[in-house]
Amino acid sequence: MELAGKVAIVTGGASGIGFATAKAFLEKGAKVVIGDYNEEGGQQAEQQLKESGADVTFVNVDVSKEESVEQMVAATVKRFGRVDIIVNNAGIGVLGVTHELTYEDYHKVIAVNQDGVFFGAKHAIINMLEHGDGGVIINTSSILGSVGEGGAFAYNASKGAVNLMTKSLALQYAEHKIRVNAVAPGYVETGMVSKEALGDFYDALVDKHPVGRLGQPEEIAHAIVFLVENEFVTGTTIMVDGGYTTQ
Repeated sequence: MELAGKVAIVTGGASGIGFATAKAFLEKGAKVVIGDYNEEGGQQAEQQLKESGADVTFVNVDVSKEESVEQMVAATVKRFGRVDIIVNNAGIGVLGVTHELTYEDYHKVIAVNQDGVFFGAKHAIINMLEHGDGGVIINTSSILGSVGEGGAFAYNASKGAVNLMTKSLALQYAEHKIRVNAVAPGYVETGMVSKEALGDFYDALVDKHPVGRLGQPEEIAHAIVFLVENEFVTGTTIMVDGGYTTQ
């Protein structure tokens, strides 16, 4: 798929992997809607990207609420006429999760990381079927959708579900020319995942990656662009993890 002229939604697009993905799409000529819970951050991201002449807009969204996601898709269609691509990237991270798991904690993670993917895919597919030209769904999974980690029960469960949701949706909608793939990052350098924020734990994370460093948001965005552009790839989850899951 050529990205020029296509309309893409990127949830969690105000920072990190989402922002890098929005920027990568815009550089290839796409029109982008940044969906994010952080209103201030989303507006700042929109303004920053618009300075380069990009066709981008921000929509405030809570992906754990179906009505909010439906409104985001409706706003996209109102602004740009259609949805060609959605990147279900918004999520709650694993860092900070404690070993004392409560149902409230579990449900919060599932609501964002798993339900958010369902809502995003559902409402994007409705529009893709309406315009009849197919489309692409990319889900942000994680290495922890394939391997376990102590203290991350809910996160593991949510990302494992994303991997299988990706396969199932790809099978169900292939005949409609809708491709569904996922990207599974290792630990990626962001504001929350940095030497300054994590101290010695940062070094422990680095040691888990055979390449000897953490990932960069742009590297994950590059994989997402590949999954969008390559029309012979569907139903797969690509590991972008510095070798983490090879061990």
